[in-house]
Amino acid sequence: MSELYIRVAEEENEEPMEIPSEDDGTVLLSSVAAQFPGACGLRYRNPETQCMRGVRLVEGVLHPPENDWGNLVYIVNYPKDNKRKMEEIDAASVVKIKRGFQKTSDLIVLGLPWKTTEQDLKDYFSTFGEVIMVQVKRDAKTGNSKGFGFVRFTDYETQTKVIAQRHMIDGRWCDCKLPNSKVGWARLYHPMRSRKIFVGRCTEDMTTDDLRQYFMQYGEVTDVFIPKPFRAFAFVTFADDQVAQALCGEDLIIKGVSVHISNAEPKHNNIHQLFPNFPGGSASLAAMFDRSQYHFPSSHV
Repeated sequence: MSELYIRVAEEENEEPMEIPSEDDGTVLLSSVAAQFPGACGLRYRNPETQCMRGVRLVEGVLHPPENDWGNLVYIVNYPKDNKRKMEEIDAASVVKIKRGFQKTSDLIVLGLPWKTTEQDLKDYFSTFGEVIMVQVKRDAKTGNSKGFGFVRFTDYETQTKVIAQRHMIDGRWCDCKLPNSKVGWARLYHPMRSRKIFVGRCTEDMTTDDLRQYFMQYGEVTDVFIPKPFRAFAFVTFADDQVAQALCGEDLIIKGVSVHISNAEPKHNNIHQLFPNFPGGSASLAAMFDRSQYHFPSSHV
């Protein structure tokens, strides 16, 4: 019998590969396994009954059905346990690769009650998934809580779930966020300035006490400044720059009004461009902010 090739595919309706036969018309299982690792046999669909039939295998040699391979497409057989195991390994590898690019981060927990301990924090967040680390930030002198802390999870999916919702901890609503790492020049050259936030869209009925009381839920507030004459903005300084950075970019509701929070950056920004009609001109405005030690953000709403 002359040499011929039989058509073999891993699954039906897939493009087949041609496998060479031996001089006697048989096909070695090793020839099939060379192209389809792990193969343990072949099967084909009977044209008459439309049922799947197995190809006879004797000592590693596949014999053609009725002495003729014909023009059929033969499907590879795999050991069921091995195939399932390979699929599970492949799936696990994909998950590992995916997780390798999605590492968890320390999340800042804002608005913690003063009484909340690290054990309280761990007990609460452990209901979402495995917790690697928890920390409640405290004053170095008094040991009192600063009203915020940090948590880190093992699993990235858990982190995403936690960030997506608010949390009732010890009777108080708290938020979990990714701390803003873009502190730039303000932190490199003026570490204290990164603790300040710019509060835009303020209304005249907002007092320094109102702002202080509102922002104390996120952490210790060291100063609140509202310029005079009133210019619809204010500055708030926290004891810890992590709180300030975490709030930047947020829209918050204070006394029923939506205010926008952004960075308070160095004074070399173009003040005249921001406030061209300020009484006394930009020099007067700049002088006021030099005295107050506060500076405009690069942009505000």
